[in-house]
Amino acid sequence: MKRLTMMAATGLIVLGGCNQQGADSNKGEVTLEGESARLSYAIGLDVGQSLKSLGADIDRAAFMAAIADRLEGRDARLSTEEAGKVKQAFFKARAEKQMAEQKARGEANKAEGEKFLAENAKKPGVKVTGSGLQYEVLRQGDGPKPSATDRVTVHYRGTLLDGTEFDSSYSRKQPATFPLNGVIKGWTEGVQLMSVGSKYKFYIPSELAYGARGAGSRIGPNSTLIFEVELLGIEGQEDGK
Repeated sequence: MKRLTMMAATGLIVLGGCNQQGADSNKGEVTLEGESARLSYAIGLDVGQSLKSLGADIDRAAFMAAIADRLEGRDARLSTEEAGKVKQAFFKARAEKQMAEQKARGEANKAEGEKFLAENAKKPGVKVTGSGLQYEVLRQGDGPKPSATDRVTVHYRGTLLDGTEFDSSYSRKQPATFPLNGVIKGWTEGVQLMSVGSKYKFYIPSELAYGARGAGSRIGPNSTLIFEVELLGIEGQEDGK
């Protein structure tokens, strides 16, 4: 709701600063001559993008009429209470739609992950732990193994089932160091299986990863994740001591 109010206020600035020399905004016949016109158009681009990302069906005539009413000091055609109810209904409906879409996406990801893991578990070299974590040894090291409370240094690459890479320390050319009990469950369990110098591939069920919430825009709800991990060292331990 605050976002709509902000966009309306910005719209007033746009209209207030527009060069009105024969411009017909409905037909796009605007001459961007002068600093005021250029600034107004630049701000208008931001307003337009915000409205587009809002996902609302904006009636341009009604939108511009509201701005003009405010600018000219005319009475609003909706009371404050009515306007508030309209915006509240919109945001409620949008939230419900997004939740339904998230749920459907999560269910699809869950089914895809379960099918993949069931088939993957049958492959030679793939081992399955009691939690459902799957892994295969790409290279076995001979160093010490970490405990859950250790800080470890690793190189890793994470992908989705379709091969999309969502994170990689290799790409950053910088290993990562973190407390092993401060990451997803699949990592906490899996890296403890590794000796320093090892490289493993982990297939992590969604419940051992980010679950129904997902993570950011790249990892959707209930996503099964694949990681290649090299254990480079354990903080405070050197040469296996």
